[in-house]
Amino acid sequence: MKTIKILVLALAGFALVAFVGKDMYKTHPGHGYEIGDMATDFSLMNIDGQKVSLSDFEKARGYIITFTCNHCPFSVAYEDRLIELDQKYKSQGYPVIAINPNNPASYPEDSFENMKVRAQEKGFTFPYIFDEGQHIYPQYGATKTPHMFVLKKTKAGNRVEYIGAIDDNVWNEEAVRTRYIEQVVDALLAGKEPPYRKTKAIGCSIKR
Repeated sequence: MKTIKILVLALAGFALVAFVGKDMYKTHPGHGYEIGDMATDFSLMNIDGQKVSLSDFEKARGYIITFTCNHCPFSVAYEDRLIELDQKYKSQGYPVIAINPNNPASYPEDSFENMKVRAQEKGFTFPYIFDEGQHIYPQYGATKTPHMFVLKKTKAGNRVEYIGAIDDNVWNEEAVRTRYIEQVVDALLAGKEPPYRKTKAIGCSIKR
């Protein structure tokens, strides 16, 4: 009987460890968000010298978040399309928020000062903020620039609805067949389930 009790307690202990371990894996900042997770807010410096948080956008219905940078050719190829997305969806409650996750010590081109220059050159219509200390991109699980996340604002928080690419053709916008972000946001605005949840982000690796 004593042996059985010890065995039961041991099994219960293993079950508890497995449960806690699973929860830690889900929330540990390095494994990133999954669809349906609630994204925590942040407070990061924008190129205008003001901190930006998701909570600043009181009338937002959600957010189109992109992890991007100055130097990556994939990011550069998508800059005009990000501006178009912001111009199309900001007024409908889904603004674009661009976050530079790279360490400028590794790539000086991605420094905060150069972010200001690039934003002015391109006429960015959206916040371009710096992940100083690189604390935010691991929470999201971003690995590329660009890497897209669509969040929907709910009573429970900002729910992750989509993770992946902007569309299916980096180098030739005229040849794009599937515009993932547009179709996802259009579905959310219509109160429908997004047709895509996860796609493969194509781009440069984030520089630590």
